[in-house]
Amino acid sequence: MERTTLQQHRPVAVWLYTGVGMVIIQVLLGGITRLTGSGLSITEWQPLLGALPPMNEAAWQEAFDKYKQIAQYQYVNSHFTLSDFKSIYFWEWLHRDWARLMGVVFAVPFIWFLVKKRIDRTMVKPMVILFLLGGLQGAIGWIMVKSGLNVEDLYVNHIRLAIHFIAALVLLCYILWFALRLSTPVKEVLHVPGLRNLNIWLLALLTLQLIYGAFMAGLHAALAANTWPDINGMWWPSGMFTQGGFLSDVTHNMITIQFIHRGLAYVITVLVAVWWWKASETPEHSLLHRVRYLPLLLVLLQVMLGVLTLLGSQTKIPLLQAILHQFTGMLLLLALIWTLFLSNAKRVN
Repeated sequence: MERTTLQQHRPVAVWLYTGVGMVIIQVLLGGITRLTGSGLSITEWQPLLGALPPMNEAAWQEAFDKYKQIAQYQYVNSHFTLSDFKSIYFWEWLHRDWARLMGVVFAVPFIWFLVKKRIDRTMVKPMVILFLLGGLQGAIGWIMVKSGLNVEDLYVNHIRLAIHFIAALVLLCYILWFALRLSTPVKEVLHVPGLRNLNIWLLALLTLQLIYGAFMAGLHAALAANTWPDINGMWWPSGMFTQGGFLSDVTHNMITIQFIHRGLAYVITVLVAVWWWKASETPEHSLLHRVRYLPLLLVLLQVMLGVLTLLGSQTKIPLLQAILHQFTGMLLLLALIWTLFLSNAKRVN
């Protein structure tokens, strides 16, 4: 009976897993957009008409003239030619168009599943939440960009960037959890409350770490200290907590932000190792036991990529290392969501 249900749900699960992949790509495009300084290049929000880039030189010049009206051009990129503008426009346009494509990929199969009656009552509420989260993410993205289209701000505020990033990750995790519900056999979900609770703590710490990762990217904070394992030759770097207030310092001081980001990485690595050791006590035949190495391997890779990104940040942040670092961070998040799901069964009396 369960196998039949899983087979019936398989097309919907595949659709959701496709969505997971597309959201990952969208977040990475967002990271590239930020690191290349492309996020304010498109000064209008046209959900339908904006799907196509400017189609002739006159249209390109008009878009460039609009960009010239904001502070980023006037104070940072005033040397830009039309060709330079096209290069940053590309990444923001691709980021927005991939979002449009995701909307189509989610909406069209959803309608098809409704017609074919592949969506049962238990899926209705999660589907509604999924579409609301997707719409909210698009709205947050535009509000974030619009806030930087003025004659004062050189870039989008890094706190707004972090909100946009975390909202995307919430959507990503929700889609994965929904897909796991439809594709995971009940026998693979274990009741291990101690492991589950540690997993939850890891997810909370990793969420905080990812927020600080967004702060790092938004402020280009790696440029403030590009040595490792010390920070500019110090273990407790000078310059921390000098912003005039604790909250201001932990959200705006680049040295403090980097110190917290590094510290969280070490704590998470140790706790993942503890989690891995505890997970080895689960039944050998279980899926959780077989995949217990995944979070450990990912966190070690994540730390290594973070160090390489840091050491490569001499005059600018190396794009490839930074994006791989972000990608691995998302994979670690998804791995911990997966392991939480597999350890989250209710006690059977």
